[in-house]
Amino acid sequence: MTYAFLAAHTKRLRFGTGVLVLPMRRDIVVTAKQIATLDHLSNGRAEIGVGVGAYREEFEALNPGTQVHRGDMVEEGVKALQLLFSERNASFDGKYYQFKDVELYPKPKQKRLPIYFGGNSPNHLRRTAKSADGWIPAGLPLETLRRMVGELKQMTEEAGRNFADIQVAPQYVLHLGRDQEKAVASYQRSQMYKHFESLKKSTLKAQRATKSEDINLIGSFQTVIDRANAFRDAGVTHFLGLFIAANSVSEFLDQMQMFAEEVRPNIR
Repeated sequence: MTYAFLAAHTKRLRFGTGVLVLPMRRDIVVTAKQIATLDHLSNGRAEIGVGVGAYREEFEALNPGTQVHRGDMVEEGVKALQLLFSERNASFDGKYYQFKDVELYPKPKQKRLPIYFGGNSPNHLRRTAKSADGWIPAGLPLETLRRMVGELKQMTEEAGRNFADIQVAPQYVLHLGRDQEKAVASYQRSQMYKHFESLKKSTLKAQRATKSEDINLIGSFQTVIDRANAFRDAGVTHFLGLFIAANSVSEFLDQMQMFAEEVRPNIR
């Protein structure tokens, strides 16, 4: 709904979900119809990132007593979406999703609507290499990202696909300031910082000992420029999700303006 609103007020911006939690959406046909509608309303500017969600507790609260492998469910959901987007008359009989003789029309505006797997699990590299258009890791340290991009390249080539067609579009938090120490201190007062600390118990448990301000696009203008360019050199093609850490609308707008004027022109 948010992207449909924004699409009506813009002409060139592309919109990527980071991420659409497929296990929360049991009716895959309705989800496909919503995505296709957004792609038409935006004139072909939608990109769909899908994932399992950060907190399994959320899934269990909506689906009490249900035993599923959420990663397998997302993988199956992508297969179902791609079938609905490409076949005139589509049927699917999976473990988690089933439909028969569905004619989804109109198809998405884009001939191939980009679908990315979101998540840091090595399984998502395999899923991306096999069938998706890109990968959306979240908050990975630079060297970990570089290594995993190399692994994704190898898997993609082994799958008989061209790695140049795969997008590496990570999510990072953004918080800028003219002074490094003040910028970090300001970030640590944000709700986003508290969210990242909570993720160390789930999605980011492998990074418990790492400070989020040392990984993300946080700090002075030059610090963020250097870090963004380092990500580019490590294989990042674009940032699908930049989560601006801000505790008010005015702070959010200030951060957007600083990024647009001071940082974006200096990213290669």
